[in-house]
Amino acid sequence: MIGELGRRSATALLTHSALIQAVTFLVRPAATYRALELDVPGYALGLLAASYAVFPLLLAVPTGGLVDRLGERRLMAVGSAVVLACSAFLFLWGSSIVALIIGTAFLGAGQLACVVGQQAVVANNAASSRMDSAFGYLTFAASLGQALGPLAISLVGGASVRPDTQAIFFLAVCMSLVLFVTTFGVSAKVSGGKRKAITGDGGNGSAVSLLKTPGVARALATSATVLAVVDLTMVYLPALGAERGLTAGTVGLMLTTRAVFSMVSRLMLGQMSRKLGRMRLLVFSLALSTVALSAAAIPMPAWLLFVVMAVLGLGLGIGQPLTMSWLSAQAPAGQRGRALALRLAGNRVGQVVLPSAIGVVAAGLGAGGVFLASAVVVGGTLLLLRGVRLDG
Repeated sequence: MIGELGRRSATALLTHSALIQAVTFLVRPAATYRALELDVPGYALGLLAASYAVFPLLLAVPTGGLVDRLGERRLMAVGSAVVLACSAFLFLWGSSIVALIIGTAFLGAGQLACVVGQQAVVANNAASSRMDSAFGYLTFAASLGQALGPLAISLVGGASVRPDTQAIFFLAVCMSLVLFVTTFGVSAKVSGGKRKAITGDGGNGSAVSLLKTPGVARALATSATVLAVVDLTMVYLPALGAERGLTAGTVGLMLTTRAVFSMVSRLMLGQMSRKLGRMRLLVFSLALSTVALSAAAIPMPAWLLFVVMAVLGLGLGIGQPLTMSWLSAQAPAGQRGRALALRLAGNRVGQVVLPSAIGVVAAGLGAGGVFLASAVVVGGTLLLLRGVRLDG
């Protein structure tokens, strides 16, 4: 399934990928609903969204070097423990906007450690010809988790516009415990030999050299934009639903719909990439996302917004795995964790800058204005991709 991994280890890896996303996509919308209970202003929701990326922004590149030296499973275990602690903190003390921001910030740090470890496992074990497919499977599992998290909100929230957030946080604690235990099903020896391949100068300046590669900075900006828009959708769709009188159950199902269609796009990623090439496929996905985000800003029946979320899921689901496989192919063996962490650092910059900037829009135009502004930003990345070659 994924390179040299055995069936048991691969299953544990994919389960871990699904669970960390499920917990994240459960906790973060729940934090938004808790903030709405506290009647925080619109700009505070933007700060809540941005707080998720603060610690990961500072730790991403060092974490990449750490996974190359110490191993993937140890990093995944540490990240899982941090996520468990964050879930418990929000369950017990998440009763103020400050506590919500603190809990969300540490959640981002734990999620970063888990994801860097997972991606390094794939990068160090998948053949170059199968890289797109391998990352497609990994991100398919992630999308499955992104679907299960909001679905849990629908089950807990029922027909209420604002669900029982305390029950949601308790569920997150239970899921985080399973996440931590699952870590130990991943083999501790999946890439030990490849980590030893790092030479004395191989780890120095690798981030700088990667950034100097033609087109890399623009490709990283594209990756950051796509992930930031996924975040904005998760944070502001509940706000949009509240503005339009949609129940929490309906909003949860919409988030699930977006995630399910991201799963579909990632399951077919290898085949689509071989037919169209990475660059054409990425351009198509960005154009599709731009159209869907623009449409979401327009008042419409709930059933039509479900269709829009499906299209958005197809578009947003492609960009992340393509940039993962491209950077993995460019980086030498033994430094792939660092290369993937550089990509995650760029993602975190987008997660800090874009929600904070676009969140200001919510104060004047509401949640619909946030979706429209997001469409403009995603459409702008099409200009950034001119001259970039992601195939190779």
